Amino acid sequence: MDSQIHKIHQQLMNKDITCTALVQEKLEVLKQNTHNTVNALLDNLALDLADKVDTKIANGETIGLLEGIPFGIKDVYMVQGTKTTASSDLLKNYKSAYTATAIQKLLDAGAIPIVKENCDSFGHGSSSENTIFGAVKNAINPDLVGGGSSGGSAVNVAKDYTVFSIGGDTGGSVRQPAGYNKVYGLKPTYGRISRFGLMAYASSTDCVGPIAKSIEDIRIVLNVMSGKDVKDQTSYASAEITQDTISTSEQIKTVGYFKNFIETDAIDANIKTDFLKAIEKIKAKGIEIKALDFFESETLVSTYYTLAMAETASNLSRLDGTNYGNRIEADNLKETYAVTRSENFSEETKRRIVGGNQVLSQGFSDEIYLKGLALRDSISENFERDFEAVDIILSPVTPNTPPKIGDSLKDPHAMYLSDAYTVGFSLGQLPTLTVPQGTETGLQITAAKHNDELVLKFANFLKDKI
Repeated sequence: MDSQIHKIHQQLMNKDITCTALVQEKLEVLKQNTHNTVNALLDNLALDLADKVDTKIANGETIGLLEGIPFGIKDVYMVQGTKTTASSDLLKNYKSAYTATAIQKLLDAGAIPIVKENCDSFGHGSSSENTIFGAVKNAINPDLVGGGSSGGSAVNVAKDYTVFSIGGDTGGSVRQPAGYNKVYGLKPTYGRISRFGLMAYASSTDCVGPIAKSIEDIRIVLNVMSGKDVKDQTSYASAEITQDTISTSEQIKTVGYFKNFIETDAIDANIKTDFLKAIEKIKAKGIEIKALDFFESETLVSTYYTLAMAETASNLSRLDGTNYGNRIEADNLKETYAVTRSENFSEETKRRIVGGNQVLSQGFSDEIYLKGLALRDSISENFERDFEAVDIILSPVTPNTPPKIGDSLKDPHAMYLSDAYTVGFSLGQLPTLTVPQGTETGLQITAAKHNDELVLKFANFLKDKI
């Protein structure tokens, strides 16, 4: 699909539309939408910014490419003066005191935020049902989940309520909902975009990620948000990715896939068949295909959730109603902490905190947590070997199609296993992109660390080939 950003930019410059009319139209469809994607509309801020864009155009001034483009923000990002709830009872009245670096860069480029988007509370979930605002409904079939945890962001893009949205990806939370709703979703290399102002779930795998309807729009937004930030010591400087550099796939000679992702009864039969057909079409274009060995899905999921739960238990320890959140008073301070957290955290969030404290506790940390860290190192070493043999790794995004709303809440274990094909790349901190083709929930393109450009390059190649 052609770039919506370029199209709207040209319409604004030609005065075919006004920015105010565009923003009002998007706000109206968001108000009326029945997919439950909205936590809060940023209407006053958005219309004020739109008026400034219209004034510049009326005065004959040139506007930047992102200037006047309406976008959505997953409700785990700080935007100064707006409510940032993380879809939780604990923070339902919390107002941000500052703005996340990635969002500020978009604001500086002139993009207009119009909505804080529904998501799994604190990013804890794979269906966007773990939220005080009610389940997000799939863009294609509203009886199904929107995916998670960035479900509201993916659905808004799929339904054209936003031109692009900013999700957060810890173990697949951009890529999986992008696949469920047939849009593009990128988890960049860990550290390429600053995490400052993103509510921490698992700090070692949290990534800021764009969702859009075209590869070009992903590229534009990625470039704007990327860069070193003194407020995030894990961030790094990266070169701009140009349109020309991703228009050719000449340097991609070999594509690998993990045999155990495909040779299992856990994968949906249609997804397996379609994936193998995609592999054959790529092979027919002269690209060598290599079957690779990898860790079993159960090992990947167990390793990821061991580490993610430990990190979230630590990160959420600050939320006790004293400095942040809705405080519930009890007879003494200890009971106040206990009842505040017990009443305000969701069942899924409490499950992850309890699990995290368990694996970090004396007697368990050596047996479980340190083993998880060692497995993570082994997974990273496996990727290093693989990328000496192949340029790209291709995989299904999910083993199964989106479940019906309500089913995931009945079986948390099944929900965790739905992340089987995404969490490994998160543990490896690799750049990974969901493309809306190849299987019912798309395909996942992965390259070596810091090689985000190659991911977009191969996505462009696939666009016309399968």
